[in-house]
Amino acid sequence: MSVTRSAVTGVGSYLPEQVVTNADLAKIVDTSDEWIVERTGIRQRHKAREDEPTSDLAVAAARRALEDAGRTPADVDLIVVATTTPDMTFPATASIVQRKLGVPVCPAFDVQAVCSGFVYALSVADGFVARGVSKCALVIGAEEMTRLMDWKDRATCVLFGDGAGAVVLEPRQGQGDKADQGLLGFALRCDGTKTDLLYVDGGPATTGSVGHLRMAGNQVFRHAVINIAEAITAACEASGIEIADVDWFVPHQANQRIIRGVGERLGLDEKKVVSTVAEHANTSAASIPLALDAAIKDGRIKRGDMVLIEAMGGGLTWGACAFRL
Repeated sequence: MSVTRSAVTGVGSYLPEQVVTNADLAKIVDTSDEWIVERTGIRQRHKAREDEPTSDLAVAAARRALEDAGRTPADVDLIVVATTTPDMTFPATASIVQRKLGVPVCPAFDVQAVCSGFVYALSVADGFVARGVSKCALVIGAEEMTRLMDWKDRATCVLFGDGAGAVVLEPRQGQGDKADQGLLGFALRCDGTKTDLLYVDGGPATTGSVGHLRMAGNQVFRHAVINIAEAITAACEASGIEIADVDWFVPHQANQRIIRGVGERLGLDEKKVVSTVAEHANTSAASIPLALDAAIKDGRIKRGDMVLIEAMGGGLTWGACAFRL
C-alpha cells in the first residue's frame, strides 16, 4: 500500500560565535571544569550576542538546511519553530523568521514544549506534509537559554547554551513499512503534575517578567531515564521497528549521564549514540537538530540510516521519533 511520508531532505545548524568555557564560568560562580565535566560531561557552550535574537539563529540554521535540500525560501510553504526563548511575547518567532527569510505567505507558528519542542514540532509538521497540505516545510529548533540563566546559581547556569538547528521536510512515497524514507512513528508525552521540577519563575501573566530557570536536578534526572526509555519503546512500536534496527541514536543533549543511562537501559551500542553535549551544552529544542547536523556533516549518519531521536523538558514533556533519513 502506497503511503506519503514526511522525509528529512535537508539539515542545517548554527552556533553563535562566542564560546564560554567551564573555566570562564568558574570566574563568576563557585564551580570548576572538573565539577561540571564529572556531573554533566559539558566542557563549553555558545552564547548569543546581545544584538543577536533567537530569530537570527533560526534563520541562519534554516538557510543552511534549505541549501542542503536544494531549496530556496520561495519553496517553503510551512514554518514551525520550536523555542522557549522567543524574540517577543508575540508575534511568533516563526513569523519573524518568515519575514527575514523572505518566505511567501504561508502558515508560520511556534511550538512550546521546551527541550521536547523539536520532537513535538516534527510531529506537527508531519501532519501537514504527510497529508499533502505542505510540500516544503521548515522545522526549526532555536534557543537562547543563556537569557534565562541565574548566573549565581551554579547548579543551572553551567548546563545551558544557545544555538539553532533546522530540517526541511518534503513528501516521499513509501510502502508503509520500515523500509520507507521519512518519519515512521512518534510517542509524545506530558505530565503536568511535574511542572515544579523544571520551570522558569516568570511570565507575562504572573510576574510580568522573563524570570530565571529553576530545576530540581536529581528528580529530573530520575524521571528522564525512565520516561525517555518508555517513549522510545513506544515510538519504535509505532514505527514497526526494533531497537536493533536503529543505526543512530540522536538524543536530547542535556547531560552525558542521562544519555548514557538511557542507552544502557535500552541496550544500545555506545558507538551508535551521537553526543555533542560536551561542545554545545543543553540547547533545549535546538539540541537534537544540532547533533543531527553534526553527525551528518562528519559522515557518521548517511542516507538510508534509521535514526532515533528523543527529548525531555519542562512540563514535564517528553517524546521520541524514529525516521529513515
